[in-house]
Amino acid sequence: MKMNKFSCLLIAIICLLTNNVMANVMLPSFFTDNMVLQRNTTVKIWGWAITNEEIKLTASWTDETFTTKTNSNGRWAIEVPTTEAGGPYTINIKGYDEVTFNNVMLGEVWLCSGQSNMEWTPSAGIDNAEAEIAAANYPNIRLFTVNKMTSEYPQLDLKGKWQVCTPETMKHFSAVAYFFAQRLKNELKNVPIGVMNSSWGGTAAEVWIPKPYIELSPVLTEAAKKAPQESEWCPTEPGSTYNAMIHPLVGYEIAGVLWYQGESNCGSDVYNKTLGGLVDSWRTLWNDDFPFYYVQIAPYRYEGGDYQGVGVRDAQRKMLDEVSNTDMVVISDVSTIEDIHPQNKKPVGVRLGNIALKKVYGKDMGLVDSPLFESAKADGKSVTVSFKYDDGLYFTNKKSEMFELAGEDGTFYSATAKIKGNKVIVTSPEVKKPVQIRYAWHNTAQADLFNKAKLPASSFKAAIE
Repeated sequence: MKMNKFSCLLIAIICLLTNNVMANVMLPSFFTDNMVLQRNTTVKIWGWAITNEEIKLTASWTDETFTTKTNSNGRWAIEVPTTEAGGPYTINIKGYDEVTFNNVMLGEVWLCSGQSNMEWTPSAGIDNAEAEIAAANYPNIRLFTVNKMTSEYPQLDLKGKWQVCTPETMKHFSAVAYFFAQRLKNELKNVPIGVMNSSWGGTAAEVWIPKPYIELSPVLTEAAKKAPQESEWCPTEPGSTYNAMIHPLVGYEIAGVLWYQGESNCGSDVYNKTLGGLVDSWRTLWNDDFPFYYVQIAPYRYEGGDYQGVGVRDAQRKMLDEVSNTDMVVISDVSTIEDIHPQNKKPVGVRLGNIALKKVYGKDMGLVDSPLFESAKADGKSVTVSFKYDDGLYFTNKKSEMFELAGEDGTFYSATAKIKGNKVIVTSPEVKKPVQIRYAWHNTAQADLFNKAKLPASSFKAAIE
């Protein structure tokens, strides 16, 4: 068939448009204006273009030009050294076309994840919400929320954008993550803080773990079978939110992870192994033993039993001894047993922030950890309980009604507890030979033992030596 001039022109236009589209330099959604990149390290920036296209990157904090070429799949990646905290900077990426990112900061980046208590925003209802929202003008705090998505397979990109912290953006962002960022900002002064929130209310831990990782572990596989299988509010398929909401971020340099989840795993007797698997899988994928700090779930009046919630709290405590570079905040003093979403979110973020300030940034924050069970030793009918982080132990009502002892028959009886120095001495007239001890062992138990930092002791159940 013979083509007329109009047909030739039309084909030429189509080819030109097609080539322009193919030549576009594209990057994942988290490389945008207003982003925070981790300071004092080497960050990886990546994207896509046409095969064998030369990509040049310049950043205004350095005079160096970085060059690479796309591979056979059109993928490119460039490693860029970062300097001390600062900004705003620009980043220019040039191939056949070019992309420029403005208002880029170098600072500290934390990934925040979990279920509804991490997702919970000031607009959903928190204590002192009006005043906190009005005060949230922090140009050096940047917020990134990952849109909710699921996938059967690991994805290369996700939906979301970096925003400067203002009252309008803060009120729709994770309250815990915001208060954490605010705490870091107050102490680190001029260091920009970036917090990335990837969370989904109602989700069990299994949906945030790569499915192949679960399948390699009989313990995790069995636990996944016992996790919620159906929900009208959230996905339940193992790995489904990991694939869509975490996997695309792998490689984005972070200072650490914050985690607030566990309510949907209540009833599990191996939650410490499940959460430990999540930590290990993420660290393996990032190739980084980053800090992992998490929130112990709050006391709550769960239906269908008295101990499924406290069992998860104890598992969270146990994981601290099983997985390195982890820490946990206890919040039984700032929660209400009638609401699974405690609205006093500020102490949660502040306590997480204090841990990071001391253990990551070397700030003298004093005592930042709650008392944690260490050992229980029997001397006749008396049991001496030792704690970590035990400076200035005290009972809120000068005595505790939270300790219980059991003998060889396994029946627990209320016990009397007295503080002697930095130890707690526990006895019960009903138990002549103590074998087991437990503290605050009920779904709704709120701590009455604190240390001098006014941090509540964690629930625990343990054998007596």
